[in-house]
Amino acid sequence: MVHIAFTGGGTGGHIYPGLAVAAYIQKQGNYRIFWIGSDRGMDKAIVEHTGFEFFGVPAGKLRRQVSLKHGLEALKVGVGFFAARAILQKEQPRLLFSKGGFVSVPPCLAAASLGVPVWTHESDLSPGLATRINARFAQTIFTTYEETATFFPLSYYDRISLAGNPVRPEFRCADPRQGRTFLGIKEGEPILLVLGGSQGSQQINELVRETLDELTRWYTVVHQTGLERGWDLEPCEKYRPYPFFREEMPQVLAAAALVLSRSGAGTLWECAAAGRPLVLIPLSGSGTRGDQVENARVFAKAGAAVVLGKPFGIEASPEALRATIAAIAEDKGQQNAMAAACARIGRLDGVRIIAERILQYLDTAKGESCSI
Repeated sequence: MVHIAFTGGGTGGHIYPGLAVAAYIQKQGNYRIFWIGSDRGMDKAIVEHTGFEFFGVPAGKLRRQVSLKHGLEALKVGVGFFAARAILQKEQPRLLFSKGGFVSVPPCLAAASLGVPVWTHESDLSPGLATRINARFAQTIFTTYEETATFFPLSYYDRISLAGNPVRPEFRCADPRQGRTFLGIKEGEPILLVLGGSQGSQQINELVRETLDELTRWYTVVHQTGLERGWDLEPCEKYRPYPFFREEMPQVLAAAALVLSRSGAGTLWECAAAGRPLVLIPLSGSGTRGDQVENARVFAKAGAAVVLGKPFGIEASPEALRATIAAIAEDKGQQNAMAAACARIGRLDGVRIIAERILQYLDTAKGESCSI
């Protein structure tokens, strides 16, 4: 049996795409896949829910500044390195695939120190700090966008491969009728799906609150609030709030005529796989490195999205949101063109591309052994 290690975590966006690749590989033959993630947070629950083995290690957040607090985080990275190294020595994987995030750095460093091939993937347009570190010793660097290669040194180019962002196959073949059945919304009633990310979005939630009367003139609003409690807008025929969508998300997304969302990489590519037109309000400002703004620009340039926010010269205000939603609702030609543009982006099947490359490598390297 061939053993393959996966790593990544800290957020769902650094876990779910990797799990989609892992599931594809496991269906192809006699492979044992295990995941190395953070010993705190959501990682363990998400991975074990899918049936894969999970090993937790300490994970320190990567910081560019120097301080006592950041020194403690660096210490966690060191402890995580030795913990991951012990796991890899025991489990003997033939390859480590990293989906990024600060959690992935200790396992990737440990794998490199043991001679285990490291492959990594970057979801965003520009690579984050974790990917920049992991890429130094990665054998293969997968990117979501062709332009991402320009952020790396020229000496890396022969190791970079375009793959798109891995998305669960369910998003490519979901039945909108099942989504409508789950929501209790009849055929022919257009749906605006509002997504604020896995933790919700206070900004988007408040914009919905302030514009709901106008939004429901055009659509039945299905709103993932990200809140188990404390949301005080009552459900009605034209407004359906939900704390979270889980297994039903692909079907709900397929039923939507339009999506209002942040622009995290995972959500964008789920929408692309489903071919849904987008109104985006990217997270921006001092609390982010700007990855959502960059991702949103790619989709706007392709004609797949309309983007609101200061970096785009349009304030994400109730007035701007009302006008944007009304303009799209009244122009079916624009809505269809945006959907087609989004689907063109989503044709790049990251799960299949990455998984087949890994399988091809493992098949070619059958007679070889790692230096663990």
